[in-house]
Parts: sequence; structure tokens; C-alpha cells
Amino acid sequence: MTKAVFQLEPLTCPSCIKKIENALNKTDGVDTARVLFNSGKVKAEFDESQVQAQELEEKIKSLGYPVLSVKVS
Repeated sequence: MTKAVFQLEPLTCPSCIKKIENALNKTDGVDTARVLFNSGKVKAEFDESQVQAQELEEKIKSLGYPVLSVKVS
């Protein structure tokens, strides 16, 4: 499993958490996706043979949340 942390701008509403988590968790290859509301981070574990970090970043952006940085490990 590959892990990635996406740094977003500060989130303003708790419903943003569910919107992002639901979209990422429904993506093939994503094992888990969690939003850390206070820090504006999204942590995801995924199978890189099925989905790439860049695709997850694009999905977050398509929901209307700018991604400031991505760290993959």
C-alpha cells in the first residue's frame, strides 16, 4: 500500500469532510481516506497498481478543494 498526504487550504465546514472522504473511498484502489479537519490534510492509503496519487489529487480538485502539496510515501 502506498500512502499520501494532501495538504488543502483550511476547510470551513464539517460537510466538506464527508464529501471528500466519500469521493475518495469510492475510488477503485483506495483502501482508506481520512480528512483531518483542523489541519486541512487528507490522508489516503491506496494500491498504486490501481490508482495514482495524481488521480486522487485531481478528484479532490474536481470537488472544489485546491491541493497545496502532496507527499507520497
